[in-house]
Amino acid sequence: MKRNVTSQAMRADADLTGPLHFDAPILPRKIAVVASYTPSLTNFRLELLKRMVEAGHSVTAFAPEDDPVVKADLTSIGVDFVLMPMARTGLNPVEDFATLSFLIRQFRRLQPDMVLPYTMKPIIYAGIAARIAGVGHRCFLVTGLGHVFSDAGAASFKGRLVRMFSVLLYKLAFSGAHVVFAYNNADDEDLRRHNMLKDKSLIELVPGSGVDLQHYHFSEASEGRPKFLLVARLLKDKGILEYVEAARIVKRSFPDAEFRLLGHFDPNPTAISREDITSWVEEGVIDYLGETRDVRPFLADCNVFVLPSYYREGIPRSILEALSSGRAVITSDLPGCSDTVEHGVNGYLVPPRNAQRLANAMLEFVRDPKRARTMGRSSRELAERKFDVHQVNHQLMRRMGLL
Repeated sequence: MKRNVTSQAMRADADLTGPLHFDAPILPRKIAVVASYTPSLTNFRLELLKRMVEAGHSVTAFAPEDDPVVKADLTSIGVDFVLMPMARTGLNPVEDFATLSFLIRQFRRLQPDMVLPYTMKPIIYAGIAARIAGVGHRCFLVTGLGHVFSDAGAASFKGRLVRMFSVLLYKLAFSGAHVVFAYNNADDEDLRRHNMLKDKSLIELVPGSGVDLQHYHFSEASEGRPKFLLVARLLKDKGILEYVEAARIVKRSFPDAEFRLLGHFDPNPTAISREDITSWVEEGVIDYLGETRDVRPFLADCNVFVLPSYYREGIPRSILEALSSGRAVITSDLPGCSDTVEHGVNGYLVPPRNAQRLANAMLEFVRDPKRARTMGRSSRELAERKFDVHQVNHQLMRRMGLL
């Protein structure tokens, strides 16, 4: 049964004033947050980590990249950092066992009261390690179940085997969970359909990670030359090939239209190569902007944000940042992505893997430049109504018993 994320979130918060209301002050807790990508701790979780510390809790973050900027930012808000071994992609039993063993040792040393992992590998290995180490409260952020749970991911026999194995691992990780947060209706339904938790009342919908409406402040989109922007890891699953082909189609009639690409190269098997990027730039079809720690100047300098992803997204943070900044959005009509766009109001939903339909949506803005500004205002209104990070974090903190 389809569920509305916003209304579910409101009901969940309302329910928390009942049986989960705490009359006594919450005791300070020691919390371990586990991530698969170090920059995500400050890009996506900074406000949540700050809120935990401000509430009097001790927080230690675990992640696999030794990023001095992130470590400094975490230190500035009172969060400790532990570098851990983890291969973000692939299934290597030796490497994965090393990750599991490391986390067991660290949890026994740290003795946290609560573990909060997000994304697939941290959920599985930190969840199992926390059970073995005897961590009492285990909470999980399912930010997207990933490609293996999409229709395309299960199209092959190998894909179905990987999905079955993934379900088994999720069940092991979630056993004894305090709460499992899901970002969209499709993930919520998959958690239930595959019986990943015996007690399904432990699953709670939240509207993504939220976005800081002040940090990603609103600005009017220009009505001049159309400037499209895609921000993502450079993976084929993010729809980058379709974006490039759609740009070719549009440029045949409107050569002045600009198509920009911002993002970092990735070790994933579906990654876009540097040679691909160089070829497209030399062809004149896209402008590659490199990578950045701050997307705000790039959002301010575009008219329309595009993410034609067919990856199994949770709710893409890049789109939330575009909404808050006041940009119209074109994205795929798939779980997660579709939660961010009211078709024809703040942007357009297009079929995945369809460059022609993507180009048609882009042409709507090329032919009517004022449309980007009007829809951009609607995007900001949607961000304020549904995705305010402080509202999302309040829901998370209350349900985890940290407020």
